[in-house]
Amino acid sequence: QGQLVESGGGLVQTGGSLRLSCAASGRTFSSYTMGWFRQAPGNEREFVAATDAGGLTTYYTDSVKGRFTVSRDNAKNTVYLQMNSLKPEDTAVYYCAARFSASIYNLDSRSYPYWGQGTQVTVSS
Repeated sequence: QGQLVESGGGLVQTGGSLRLSCAASGRTFSSYTMGWFRQAPGNEREFVAATDAGGLTTYYTDSVKGRFTVSRDNAKNTVYLQMNSLKPEDTAVYYCAARFSASIYNLDSRSYPYWGQGTQVTVSS
């Protein structure tokens, strides 16, 4: 069994930055596509970003393009989400997820079998 643990969330003002980390344990996720999702109160969980196994290909939802950057360090079994120019609408619980698939373009959260517990990101106006 694999485990994913997110960290780095918190409270930040509009325009600020946060860096989320997702540390994997129990199995090596270096061959897995890694994704970031978020869920705001009353909303469905939505795709944010994904990176392929090698970290060479990334994909973002339109609302975060140019502001967020997903990266990974397979030697550390860790994936990151650098979030800049944060907006109040970015407020949500952020989750990392993993799936053993080469495609990063399947945005359906149900395609990811492994999930972290989530970390809260709150952006104040």
